Formats: sequence, structure tokens, C-alpha cells
Amino acid sequence: MKLISFEHNGKVSFGAVVGDSVIDLGTALEGRFADLKGLLEGDGIAAAKAAIEGRTPELKLAEITFLPVIPNPGKIWCAGLNYGEHVRETGREVSEQPMFFLRFADSQVGHGQAIQRPPESVKLDYEGEIAVIIGKGGRRISEADAWDHIAGYACYNDGSIRDWQLHTQQWCPGKNFWRTGGFGPWMVTTDEIEAGATLSLVTRLNGAEVQRATTDMMLHSIPRQIAYASTVAPLQPGDVFVTGTPGGIGAKRTPQLWMKSGDVVEVEVERVGILRNTIVDEQVG
Repeated sequence: MKLISFEHNGKVSFGAVVGDSVIDLGTALEGRFADLKGLLEGDGIAAAKAAIEGRTPELKLAEITFLPVIPNPGKIWCAGLNYGEHVRETGREVSEQPMFFLRFADSQVGHGQAIQRPPESVKLDYEGEIAVIIGKGGRRISEADAWDHIAGYACYNDGSIRDWQLHTQQWCPGKNFWRTGGFGPWMVTTDEIEAGATLSLVTRLNGAEVQRATTDMMLHSIPRQIAYASTVAPLQPGDVFVTGTPGGIGAKRTPQLWMKSGDVVEVEVERVGILRNTIVDEQVG
């Protein structure tokens, strides 16, 4: 299934994508789950599948506003420097352990929504990534068991304000400007993507390819990331892993390539879909 969070006529809900339409699962499941995170917390994937069987979609995708796949995750673990080409272009060394930073939920927008460039910087950079959504929580999850804790996959743009990211050795400010990251368009559940499948990742800016990689190029695999982070703190359903960006970021190009108002950035993940966002300048005052 493809599961989304969305808004329609002022009502926030979640649903299943069928072709170019949406079945409102908030309605179909008669309010049993508050949102998509609640569906995962309640182990409701099977109930969602049963609810959409034979049901006619109520809405067209063109009629809704996409929200971040999980609008209210408890934790967003972001892996840094997880592809060799990206490590080399930044002049850093490969780390023995996964390197993580955290994002805030309100730093994200959904598919089709505008990523905002703040007035404090013109150095808004793209980072195409694969997002993993946790379906079953746990503490000290082994790498062997990690696949069983994944609910699905989505596309992610870890939009970064580069100068603020590099003000100090702590990356948090540049990674958390309001509405600078994209998360969507939907979550494809794991029954459609087998554990360990090699997936391609492509980022395009205004139609031109700027990044390309496959998951087997990760330095720290998805199970390794889950095992490491779950040692720090228990994972909960709806938590998100953003698994790292490949080489080709705008900051390391000659000349540098920053996203600006009017640009269109796309992140495509094989067997998942395409996340598309326009860039606008944030309006202040």
C-alpha cells in the first residue's frame, strides 16, 4: 500500500493511494486511529488493507494537500556522511559508527508544498535521501531483526542551510530551519519492497540530475542504523530514519549550486515514487 497524510477542506486525515485517488482511512476505519502514526502504533496495517478492499476512493490526489508522511514523529534520526562519495567531497573521513543528527517535525513539508528559503541565508542546499518509517518499536534491536521493525519507505529531501550548519561543529541549526525539508509523497509498505532490496536514489534540480546512488553504496546499512539508534533510546512506531545523502550536493560543486525561489527539486526513490517541491522565499513581517 501507499499510505499518506493529507488535508482536505480544512480536515486533516490519512489515507491509501489508489491510482490517482485516495481512500480516506480516517473515515474507512471509523475513527479507530487518529492519524497515520496512530495506525502504526495500533498495528493497523492489516486493518487498513481490509478497509480499502472493494472501496471506492472518495478523493483525487489533485484535490488534497499532502502533509509530511508522518506529521508528528517522535524522533527523526538523520544519518550524516553515509555514502563514500559524499564523505570524499566534504574532505572528511569515514566514521566507524553511524553519525546522526536530529530534525524537528516542523522543519518538514509534504509533497507539492513549498520549501522555504529563509532571509538569513541564500545557501539552501538539497540532499536527496531515503526515509525509513518504523512500524514496531523496541530497544537494542539487533541488525538481524531490524527489517521486522520497518513499516515502509518514503522519499526525503534533507534541505540544509549550509552556512548555519557549519557555524559550529554541531549541525542542528542548519538542518532545522522551518519548512526546509521535504518528506513524501507517501509511505510504501514493506509488503511491496522486500527486506534488503537494492533501491536507487536520484535527485533532480529543475530537471537536471544532481545526485544518484543505490542503497548498497551506504557505508552504514539501514539495519546498522536502526540497531545503533535503538541502543540510545527505544524506537516507537512512527519514528523516522533519514538514511543519508550521496555525493553531488550543491555546496561542493564548482560553481556552488544553491536552491532559489522558483526552483523545482525532485527526489526519486525506486519502487517508492517522486517527492517534488518548489522553492519559495520565506515572507517575513
